[in-house]
Amino acid sequence: MERDQEFLEFVVKSLVDEPSAVKVERKVDEMGVLMTLDVASGDMGKIIGRSGNTAKAIRTLLRVVGMKNNARVNLKINEPEGGMRSASNMVQAADSASVDEALEDLKM
Repeated sequence: MERDQEFLEFVVKSLVDEPSAVKVERKVDEMGVLMTLDVASGDMGKIIGRSGNTAKAIRTLLRVVGMKNNARVNLKINEPEGGMRSASNMVQAADSASVDEALEDLKM
């Protein structure tokens, strides 16, 4: 395991309630290193933080670790299954609101 991946796992596992659910995938291509992070849905808020500040801080630290190794490191945080942004939840929310309610909301 590479240092940047070890670092990311250590930081994230230190922040979450379910460290066993943390998965980090590392891919290298011509653009640099892409780290993909998966966490339990209940821990998503801890990783994102208020206004995304925790995620920004993690990304900044990863870039610093990458600079030490002359690599450009990016972080992608995957939306967990059943997360607030999942497509099935959006469809269910749209189905629950009637067309009349939606039109009423649009009126000024």
